Amino acid sequence: MATRKQTGPFAIAMGAKVKDKITGFTGIVIARTEWQSGCIRYTVQPQALNKDGTVKETVTFDEEQLATVSGGVKLAARPAGGPKPAATRPRDPQRS
Repeated sequence: MATRKQTGPFAIAMGAKVKDKITGFTGIVIARTEWQSGCIRYTVQPQALNKDGTVKETVTFDEEQLATVSGGVKLAARPAGGPKPAATRPRDPQRS
């Protein structure tokens, strides 16, 4: 198996386009999980729609089953986490 660049404990980046080596299913990684047993799984969203225009179901695969395909989607940078600033109330002109 080819070595992939690690992204934290995960070898495949969010937004990467992947292909299942067994079924040929392709899509974009939208979620990833690490299980207590050490199993790492990725949820893949197909890029095509059903014939009626609805979104196809996602499928989850073990990491070893997936190969990264060129392309993918660029995800917007998320702001750093942390507590939400305290709410402030504007000055009330009636209380001056």
